[in-house]
Amino acid sequence: MATEDSASRSAGETSRPHAPVRRGRFADKLATARMHNFVGREEEVELFRRALRGEPSAPSVIVLHGPGGIGKSALLQRYAVEARGAGRPVVSVDTRTIYPSPTAFEQAAAGALFQDDCVLLVDSFERCQDMEEWVRNRFLPRLPTGVLVVLAGRLPPDPLWRADLGWRDLMRVVPLPELDADQAAALLAGQGADPTAHGELLSFAGGNPLALRLAAEVAAHGTTDGTEWAPSRTVIEQLLSHLVGELPSPAHRRALEVCGHALDTTEDLLRVVLPDEDATQLFAWLRQLPFVRSGRFGVYPHDVIRDSLDSDFRWRDPDRYMAMHRAIRRHLVERIRNAPEREALRATGAYNYIISRAPWIRKFHGSRDEGGAYEDTARPEDAAELVRMARETEGEQSAAAVEYWLARQPESFKVHRRYSSNELLGFMAWLRVEWPDEDVRRADPVVADAWDAVSDMAPPRPGEHIGVARFMVHRHTPHRPSRAWDLVHMRIIFELLRARHCAWSCVVMADPGFWEPLMTYMDMFQPLGRSGRTPGLFCHDWRSVRVDEWAEGIDVRLLSGPPDKPAEEPRGVSVAVTREEADAAVREALRNWLDPDALAVSPLLKFRIIEADDGPEAVAALQEVLNKAVQRLEANPRTRHLHSVLTMTFQSSLTQEAVARRLNMAFSTYRRYLTRAVDEVRERVWLWETQGHLPD
Repeated sequence: MATEDSASRSAGETSRPHAPVRRGRFADKLATARMHNFVGREEEVELFRRALRGEPSAPSVIVLHGPGGIGKSALLQRYAVEARGAGRPVVSVDTRTIYPSPTAFEQAAAGALFQDDCVLLVDSFERCQDMEEWVRNRFLPRLPTGVLVVLAGRLPPDPLWRADLGWRDLMRVVPLPELDADQAAALLAGQGADPTAHGELLSFAGGNPLALRLAAEVAAHGTTDGTEWAPSRTVIEQLLSHLVGELPSPAHRRALEVCGHALDTTEDLLRVVLPDEDATQLFAWLRQLPFVRSGRFGVYPHDVIRDSLDSDFRWRDPDRYMAMHRAIRRHLVERIRNAPEREALRATGAYNYIISRAPWIRKFHGSRDEGGAYEDTARPEDAAELVRMARETEGEQSAAAVEYWLARQPESFKVHRRYSSNELLGFMAWLRVEWPDEDVRRADPVVADAWDAVSDMAPPRPGEHIGVARFMVHRHTPHRPSRAWDLVHMRIIFELLRARHCAWSCVVMADPGFWEPLMTYMDMFQPLGRSGRTPGLFCHDWRSVRVDEWAEGIDVRLLSGPPDKPAEEPRGVSVAVTREEADAAVREALRNWLDPDALAVSPLLKFRIIEADDGPEAVAALQEVLNKAVQRLEANPRTRHLHSVLTMTFQSSLTQEAVARRLNMAFSTYRRYLTRAVDEVRERVWLWETQGHLPD
């Protein structure tokens, strides 16, 4: 007697046709879907087709290499479809699924040993690194001559492949680049990503196919309310897991965090930021990672990995992230202020990079897809073109001002050229203004207005000047972010950090509404309440907020998001004394540090921060000022090494040569450190006097 269940099956069986229907395999559907979603790699596919046809110049072994997520596996899958379409059998070996030994490899690839027209595709070949010599010298030579081999891995092949005269002719090494902009956009479109989000997706993922697919998947299920897209934590975690994987130790993680934050990483930088670790060993490890490139000035990760590392670290451990950032920043600022100009400019670019890592700041910088640009000194033959460019972009008054300043301060002009063609893209000038005479006021009302604006608040004193960023003129991108505009930002920061006796810095922006968040981030404010003031004038008083405090403020704002209100005018205090007199008096007071009679006639006793009338109390107050300024040297890691140089020089009876010997320094190094130490004390005393108070 049949059960109900068996009866139901019998009824169902009688209704089916007796002849089976062939519907194909699921693998066929997968292959079709992969072909449909495959984007780019035209050159690599064409190379494989030539090899399939056995053309004389085609290789017998193709070695693909590139970082995780770049599309190696997808390309191998495409190769398999091409090979089967040409009627050739395919043997695929994924070394992630086998034990990395010669025996296991040979068993997985056995089909290629007995089929003359076979195509052998090996994925994740980096796992075979320990037996690469065996593959090259023992396994591959046993294959039939008609076999076509493709090895794909994260690492480039061992140099011994190329050293072998036979393999050099038979193989082709193909580094897989990122997809170009058009291919990346096509991939996003195929994934169904909202077209309005393409810009943000491309900015994050670049041309990395895995990052593009992950980001597109999230964006396709996100909102389209006009808010700026940003990668989710899930996207970042999946990318780091796939592209970076497990790290050997906490020290290696810290080195990778530095590499993800800095523009370029060197042994020297690792030694500064990670003083307790083996910088040489960590740098050697970084440079062999498949997603890390070597450049002229150090190593750096692929953009999508760099951004993911930095974003993850900032989210995961904000305090340690900021400590790392500050260590890198101090190192770079030290180089900017003290290195020769060419090296200092490179350090300025690196500093500008690390203070721009917050996602919201990227809208103020040029796109990665733009052609590169470089800064050049303006040449006499450029003058007519600069005037013409200013006239076309900003009008006749600006052109006349350019012509005037080219005659008065030609060294202040910097031009920006395209790397690929040397095309003149634009220019700027950093003007040093000590007093706007009538000629200046007639020729350039903007500079005159900047001077008047800051003078209404805290006028420059004799010996001081203001720095004015003028003529940010760019033909293709007027007053909007570009790679050339990035050079403007770099030059302004360079001039600010290198300046001596600069009372104010002023920048005139043609579209202040757009640039105001960035200006606020850089602690520049718009002076208010002046009729006739130049629109878009932003200022900073360097006597009120000195370089160290300015840089610390930027560090704090780096983690706090876009500023919610414009910067406010500082409450600095100005005094009518010359800077040169003050500098000379500080040095003389240091020489007489322990001599009250000599200090009793110091011009510094007239400073308002000396809160005693005269006599021993005034001298004691002056000694306290000097002591506090010198103690600041020891408290700051950037200047700690200067403290012993200065105190031993001025608080002992030793000669300078004897001090240098006592400190185990070359005399030239000692003199350089002493000059810097005195300059630091001068700057500190002057700052306290202009602010009108001493710290507790």
